[in-house]
Amino acid sequence: MAPTALKAPKASIWCCSQSPAAPLALMPIRSIRCALPLVRQFAGLSAFVAGAPICARGAPHTAISVTSSATGSTSTSSLATTSSIAQVPRPAKKMSGAEIREAFLSFFETKGHKRLPSSSLVPDDPTVLLTIAGMLQFKPVFLGQAPCKVPTATTTQKCVRTNDIGNVGVTARHHTFFEMLGNFSFGDYFKEQAIRWAWELSTGVFGLPPERVWVSVFEEDTEAETIWRDVIGVAPERIKRMGAADNFWSSGPTGPCGPCSELYYDFHPERGTEGASLEDDSRFIEFYNLVFMQLNRKPDGSLEPLAAKNIDTGMGLERMAQILQGVPNNYETDLIFPIVQKAAEIASIDYTSAPPTTKTALKVIGDHTRAVTYMLSDGVTPSNTGRGYVLRRLLRRVVMKGRLLGIRDIFTPAVAEVAVRLSGPCDPAVQQNARRIYDDLAREEGLFVATLERGQKQLDELLAAATAPGGTSIIGGADAFMLYDTFGFPLELTQELAEARGAAVDVAGFEQEMEAQRQRSKDSREMVDLTARAGLAQLAAQVGPTAFTGYTSTRGNGRVVGVMRDGQPVECVVAGDRCEVLLDATPFYAESGGQVGDLGCLLVPGPEGEAAAELAVRDCQKAAGGSVFVHTCEVLAGEMRVGDKVSALVDEQLRLRVRAHHTATHLLQSALKRVLGPDTCQQGSLVNFQRLRFDFNLTRAMTSAEVAEVERLVNGWVAQAVPLETLIMAFEDAKAAGATAMFGEKYDDVVRVVDVPGISMELCGGTHVSSTAEVGMFKILSEGGIASGIRRVEAVAGAAAVEYLNWVDSLMRGLAGQLKLKPEEVPTRVAVMQAELRAAEKQLSELRAQLAVAQSQSLVSQAVTTSKGSKILVVELPGVVDTKALQEAASELQRSLGDPAAVLLATRAEGGSKVNFVAAFSAGVVEAGLQAGKVVGMVAKVCGGGGGGKPGLAQAGGKDASKMGDALELARKMLEEVL
Repeated sequence: MAPTALKAPKASIWCCSQSPAAPLALMPIRSIRCALPLVRQFAGLSAFVAGAPICARGAPHTAISVTSSATGSTSTSSLATTSSIAQVPRPAKKMSGAEIREAFLSFFETKGHKRLPSSSLVPDDPTVLLTIAGMLQFKPVFLGQAPCKVPTATTTQKCVRTNDIGNVGVTARHHTFFEMLGNFSFGDYFKEQAIRWAWELSTGVFGLPPERVWVSVFEEDTEAETIWRDVIGVAPERIKRMGAADNFWSSGPTGPCGPCSELYYDFHPERGTEGASLEDDSRFIEFYNLVFMQLNRKPDGSLEPLAAKNIDTGMGLERMAQILQGVPNNYETDLIFPIVQKAAEIASIDYTSAPPTTKTALKVIGDHTRAVTYMLSDGVTPSNTGRGYVLRRLLRRVVMKGRLLGIRDIFTPAVAEVAVRLSGPCDPAVQQNARRIYDDLAREEGLFVATLERGQKQLDELLAAATAPGGTSIIGGADAFMLYDTFGFPLELTQELAEARGAAVDVAGFEQEMEAQRQRSKDSREMVDLTARAGLAQLAAQVGPTAFTGYTSTRGNGRVVGVMRDGQPVECVVAGDRCEVLLDATPFYAESGGQVGDLGCLLVPGPEGEAAAELAVRDCQKAAGGSVFVHTCEVLAGEMRVGDKVSALVDEQLRLRVRAHHTATHLLQSALKRVLGPDTCQQGSLVNFQRLRFDFNLTRAMTSAEVAEVERLVNGWVAQAVPLETLIMAFEDAKAAGATAMFGEKYDDVVRVVDVPGISMELCGGTHVSSTAEVGMFKILSEGGIASGIRRVEAVAGAAAVEYLNWVDSLMRGLAGQLKLKPEEVPTRVAVMQAELRAAEKQLSELRAQLAVAQSQSLVSQAVTTSKGSKILVVELPGVVDTKALQEAASELQRSLGDPAAVLLATRAEGGSKVNFVAAFSAGVVEAGLQAGKVVGMVAKVCGGGGGGKPGLAQAGGKDASKMGDALELARKMLEEVL
């Protein structure tokens, strides 16, 4: 069919389309605003089909004619005719993940946005466990708690979410680690501009065919729908109104909120628009979410417009890579697939021909390896609580999947090398921390492999009990969950091993336990709660930043600009009230950087120089993103009002103590680096009035010589009386100068540097001594492990060190007095006393064993002889007998009864609430198929305990002695059935 051109009295665009339902359909565009995007396309800005959004039912184009009322000229563009929507071309551009990331950020830079770095996965926010959204670093700005440093910004944010961990590797696009590309407006542009740029980026920069892009809007957001339809030109049938559950974002029960608009890519446009659902994951993928933060929800639930409307968007990098790279799932993009391939190579597996279960395991390895690599780089360490537990759980899933694929050697560092290699454009620090990441992975994997072996033994015991005569042939749900949670055994592995032994698993019970854990694990919730301490946040936003005057003085004057009592702002507080006071200026240091807040008092001046009110300052914290200082106070006397002028007095003696401890912490870090190596880095710190605490990475305990050398170095620097220098410089200049950043801290473009020339240079906002001589004395109190690969030093300095030494001296003198010795003679005398005590305890144990054996001989007559000639003795030994004596008694009884003979003795532990069991089996009993370790373990389980040992001799313990009778009865039945 030849292209058709029609003239109209006004500027308009006409589309000619061919479809089975309408051989020829000519339709005018509703307005010139709809025409503009198409005119731009035919100006050569993009190569894709431009008319799709305004053609009937999305039918393919054969001609487009543009007519101008000004010139009367007509321009016609012909397009290749197609007979089916299925033939709509794939995206015009195929881009790597790195190219997509850079294209997004560069696009918004050209629109005036400031490119900002990703924040850490360890958020500076107590309401969330890990960074789970691109907007998290801007939370104080959105709340009005912190000043807006730039009107618009763009970022790529590394995120970790584990709420859908079971879907990782199963679906096409679930991840624990992902990158969120975002553009943000802080009261600058709003809805229409955000939509225009989202469309320009998606269809122009990334080349998505417009007819494949669908849009969702909040069902009440007519404004957004109108912009998409009339300004952008999206066909109405490809705009879906959706409810609040899908398209309305809120920060919590109160606070900022607003409608969302989401962009979806259509993989199967040939299915048409009739009845299409954006929730159809087989057809659509959401790739861009625009949040229009335009409302504030008040405590009564009503909504009011925000004074400053904000934009918060997120584009999933992995999802856009799937679209532009034309792969079936996110895991096969160049962002993840090289990691998957490395795991497959180690397991000697061909990914392309692997069965679905194997591919899933490899995808899990690829995804989780990215997550743990970035988490380790950001200072998270494996542990059993908090974010350390999240890391440990992810890593153990990697190891478990690897073992299921047949990998038996340590392999996670090799896989992580690929993740590190790919990390540069997202976070350059990962490559700098590579050595530490590999070491941490190897150590944790080795520990887990040992745990798996212990879990295998536990499972063997459970299976032995389940399949023993009289057993249930079922592994309980709680036991299966214990294997999963404690030892890392996935349910399918437990089922497989149980089935091989003729047993089943209580899957329903397992799921019940799993659900209970999910309820306990809501710390990793997905919502970013912007309403925590909402009243204080709103007040802090109103009063503006606090001027800190405490670097140069511990006394100052300020004006009361806000007061909170019981979570609500008030105008006045009186004696007895506890409150939070905000001043326009203060010398009180607010807790940050590991240093605790100052203590002291606030005085309201009265007539004749007397105080009209006195408040004790119990703490000082930061709010509004760190810009506002909040004094937690108790009103001791008088009355204080908003607007009053106050004298702020910091407790000078406490300030001196904390300054000494803080400077000592800097010296300690330098000493540790010199003694243990330059890779030693801080993992956390606490500086208070009593002591200092410093956490650092080290995979072993420090030797006593290393501890002594660190202490010697610090005290040597103290004796040198080195003057400290405080510098204010650009962050990049500080890094170039070699300044060390404190763990977990966020820094502005201009930073404060504390320099001890030739010894230490750190970025630090804390208070310090003017000379190392003021530290006075430094003494290490302890060094020990607090987590896998993390050690902690606790120490004292200055006045606290003198107090500690005086206390130790007092203890030593008191002990020497009790022993009637000189202090220097105490260590020798204590050693002699310990040797004497050990000898006495050994003698007592031997006497108890002899007594137990003598008592047990009277029990021989209670042995039962079975029809097969075996002798069985199951009995409680009276009195309290230690386990060693119980073992000797059981062994002696077994020898007295001959072979075959089985003896199982029980006794109550000291206190009477617990019970101990010992089983001694002769060789004939073992040959008959009974093992002492398995039998005694199952018997002890009746009393809420467990245990094991060798086939001929084993011991176990139980927590509930009241069940001893039931346990002994079970033992008799088990032995009688076999013997």
